[in-house]
Amino acid sequence: MIIRFVHLTVVAALIMAAAYVYKVKFESTVRAAEVTRLAAEVKRERDAIAALRAEWAELDNPARIQGLAERHLALRMLDPDQLDRFDHLPERPAPPGSEPDAIGAMIDAWQPGQPDGAAPSSPPNPGAGEGEGAAGGARGERP
Repeated sequence: MIIRFVHLTVVAALIMAAAYVYKVKFESTVRAAEVTRLAAEVKRERDAIAALRAEWAELDNPARIQGLAERHLALRMLDPDQLDRFDHLPERPAPPGSEPDAIGAMIDAWQPGQPDGAAPSSPPNPGAGEGEGAAGGARGERP
């Protein structure tokens, strides 16, 4: 009876081993198919890159660009009369910071709380109470 049990255990182990080997073989076949598909995709992409590089070389050809420029642009050769010496150039203008800035002076003179266009007034009284300040104290109103 023990021998039958051992035989059944060995047969079950062999069936489980065969199932595991079949599973490993199936997974390796799937992976091999995926590797083949990816290799074909890489080859297609490399072929596309090679075609794009060839097209770029054709588009970037200086002779082609020269022909397009002559056909579509109204360019003329440079006349020697267009060139001049540096001593005939006009004087350089003054730098921007050398003239007084009227708008900057207005911004510097402006005080917060002062109506637009009003002349700057004296600063508010520091001893004044809470309601009197630049707005209430200047008009003489009480809160």
